[in-house]
Amino acid sequence: MPLPATPAALRRPGGLWLWLALPALLFFCAFWLLPFVRLLNMGLQNDRNTQHSGYWTVLSAPHYLVSVANTVLLSLAVTLVTLAIAATVGCFLARQRFAGRGTLLALLTFPLAFPGVVVGFLVVMLAGRQGLLAQVSMGLLQQRWTLAYSLAGLFIGYLYFSLPRAIVTLVAASEKLDRSLEEAARSLGASQWRITWDVIVPGLQPALLSTGALCFATSMGAFGTAFTLGTDLAVLPLTIYGEFTNYANFATAAALSVVMGGVAWLALMLARRLAQREAR
Repeated sequence: MPLPATPAALRRPGGLWLWLALPALLFFCAFWLLPFVRLLNMGLQNDRNTQHSGYWTVLSAPHYLVSVANTVLLSLAVTLVTLAIAATVGCFLARQRFAGRGTLLALLTFPLAFPGVVVGFLVVMLAGRQGLLAQVSMGLLQQRWTLAYSLAGLFIGYLYFSLPRAIVTLVAASEKLDRSLEEAARSLGASQWRITWDVIVPGLQPALLSTGALCFATSMGAFGTAFTLGTDLAVLPLTIYGEFTNYANFATAAALSVVMGGVAWLALMLARRLAQREAR
């Protein structure tokens, strides 16, 4: 019995994969590419206050530049501290076997289930006006210390949000390290400090780069935690929210969104290039 005729495109090498990829391509264009092109174009429109394009307004207004600088520096600080803590914890948990290890790892990664709003609420309970820190400082020094409604509180919230994700990745990466390299370095007289920097850190470098890039990108665009801690913080997610909802300034909000996405994209590309260079 003869087989049914098939389209010429399916008979060509790779033709079947093209048809299978077509739904994903259409989805990508409809839900990402077209909205992003619209966002880029909206940033070219005039700002309601300055009558200049949204991009020029962002680059020329000091308070927008301060918001960009605060967000980048805060995200960079959160990324570095997160990697330092997560790498230490990951190496320890990967090498040590003790009673309660699984429970400890489960507790460290439990905040993965928390959205940004819950993380912000926890920071308020810890360092808010009626939080634990304020009550202790009031009892000891008769002064109420609060950190929750500042960039310091936002740093704590972003760190709390990023650590579980980094720990999960770096524990898995630490378990795959070749311990024989450390034993060889130790037999040659290398100190623990030298073993850490010459053996462990290079072995974890791909995981550190990918985790750091994701942590930086997440901190750049995290909104829930920042919104819970106060809308007066000069960071990009809240600035975009204010321009969009309070002032209906769509051109500047779009331009700020493109700038934020561009910075996060550059961080991801830099991490990818560094990882590829190390692999070669």
